[in-house]
Amino acid sequence: MPAGSQSSDGMGWLAFSLMTVACWGLYGAFLHGGAMGMKDPANGRYKAFLLVGIAYFVTAVIAPAVMLKLGGAEWKFPGPGLKWSLLAGLVGAAGAFCVLLAFGAKGQPAVVMSIIFAGAPVVNAIYVMALHPPEGGVGSVDKRFFLGILLAAVGGCLVTLYKPDPPRAPAAVQAAPAEAKPASP
Repeated sequence: MPAGSQSSDGMGWLAFSLMTVACWGLYGAFLHGGAMGMKDPANGRYKAFLLVGIAYFVTAVIAPAVMLKLGGAEWKFPGPGLKWSLLAGLVGAAGAFCVLLAFGAKGQPAVVMSIIFAGAPVVNAIYVMALHPPEGGVGSVDKRFFLGILLAAVGGCLVTLYKPDPPRAPAAVQAAPAEAKPASP
């Protein structure tokens, strides 16, 4: 069975989907940790994103190239596949960069990522439905689908509004009062 194909029970897609949920669920927190770990308030986010780009290169360029080579694939990239794949990479990378910009604009990882992960499925559902309208029109779609979209949006709002506050930093140690200077004569 070729790598990445469905398992014999047809549920391989679910396992890979859940792995993606885990990876992307950790992405924002790890990215924020990397940016803060750079100890460079002005440029730490960009340094972290540069390293993310290197990781993307290893994961998204070298690994599939090896898989293609091992699989004996032809190295032809037809126009539509090339166009859509590059566009997917651009919107993916732009989204990742916007995560950093949101953090730089004082967004907290729990809030930023909750909005992203609640909003992205809504955008996806609307785009795919517009691209491939359901047979019978929008009115034929099960109302629970729209309820799911509404719940995703409400969930993102609730997480944003009622996120737990981070622990407070310990109170700074009071500095000893400066010695009084003698008065001038």
